[in-house]
Amino acid sequence: MEAKFEKHIRLRGSLTALDCLSEETDLSRQQLKHVMQNGAVWLESARGISRLRRAKKVLTEGDQLHLYYDAEIQKKQPPEAELIADEGDYSIWNKPSGMYSQGTKWGDHFTIYRWAEQHLSPQRTAFIVHRLDRAANGLILVAHKKSVAAMFSKMFEQREIYKKYHATVEGLIADIEVPHEIDNELDGKRSISEIVSIARNGAENTTDVEVVIKTGRKHQIRRHLSGLGYPIVGDRLYGSPNTAQDLQLSAVHMRFICPVSGNEKSYCLGN
Repeated sequence: MEAKFEKHIRLRGSLTALDCLSEETDLSRQQLKHVMQNGAVWLESARGISRLRRAKKVLTEGDQLHLYYDAEIQKKQPPEAELIADEGDYSIWNKPSGMYSQGTKWGDHFTIYRWAEQHLSPQRTAFIVHRLDRAANGLILVAHKKSVAAMFSKMFEQREIYKKYHATVEGLIADIEVPHEIDNELDGKRSISEIVSIARNGAENTTDVEVVIKTGRKHQIRRHLSGLGYPIVGDRLYGSPNTAQDLQLSAVHMRFICPVSGNEKSYCLGN
């Protein structure tokens, strides 16, 4: 059996998803159930396209199944996330380093939103409204209604959510006074970060910094700090010589006015 393949099947009759996949692939029925739960099977119908997890789902003529199988991805086991607060319509999690924010067509069992769906009680659908780098850890918000996800997405876009990060960077920062704002373009879009505290670790030749972000560009803090000449410890992508450690970047504080209750909410890690 191939270690990686795609299969695209158009239904010519009425079958369950499991029966259809079993007829068209060499995977066992148990393997197929596992692959479906891991988010690697998609159903395309008149209603659109979405992941299909129900093996007994009855399909109709004209529907299409898309299977994206990668043995290595199927073997992935996500590290455990910690529930910080269950607010009903949304939840706050401490995402560990190594866990993804979003899945791909090849699966989503290693993501924070899938972890939330499987570990909350009562169980609920989960929607990602912002991202945290796979290598980073810390606070991430997951919505449990589409309407609530839309409200939070708008709040993030309009910079109505306060987010603070802790990072340990290479070198002793001596040429910056806080608060220090970095306001430039990343990938053609304005990006703003503000360093709000600095604590030098002379013995280790590193500096602990706290950074508040006002925009959310890809790898924003990592790129901003590296651009100042102080890459984050463990940042293989942006110039850290110390690659033996994991990325030393954590989302440690989130604060906002809850769009559901109207109350101020604040969540912190550590101090």
